[in-house]
Formats: sequence, C-alpha cells, structure tokens
Amino acid sequence: MTVEKVERIRQRLTEALAPVELDVIDEGHKHAGHSGEGRGHFFARIVSPAFAGKNPIERHRMVYAALGDMMPDGIHALAIEAKAPGE
Repeated sequence: MTVEKVERIRQRLTEALAPVELDVIDEGHKHAGHSGEGRGHFFARIVSPAFAGKNPIERHRMVYAALGDMMPDGIHALAIEAKAPGE
C-alpha cells in the first residue's frame, strides 16, 4: 500500500509541477508508535521551474494543491523540500 502511495504522490507532483528532479521517500518507519502511524509519513524533494520566483509558503501550497485529497486521507505528514532549478 505504501509503495502505491509513493507512486500516486510522484504521479500527481509530476503532472502538476513538471519537476526536473523528484524524490519521494516513505518515512513511516521513523514514526512507529506515533498517532498517525500507518496513515503515511513522507518526504518529497522536488525541483521544478514552476517554483521560480515563489517563496517557500507558495511552493508548499503548490505541492499541497497537487496532492489534493491525498493530504487529509492518505498522507498524515509530508516534509517538503521545494526548489527551483539552480537553487
């Protein structure tokens, strides 16, 4: 199930933001015993031209918008590193 979530996250971010670099890592193992255990803890590192000229908050909002309904339902926690090319 987690592999499927990682692939869904990758697909949505790719479709929405056309990244030149994208890493999505399942970090659920770091949260054993946490209240959100089993609901998905992920790290996304994304480099996209879409982030050029945007501040960190705007970039995070773009990522959240791309993931849409996955945020409240399939993802409990998401750490984001969002950069424009060359940063």
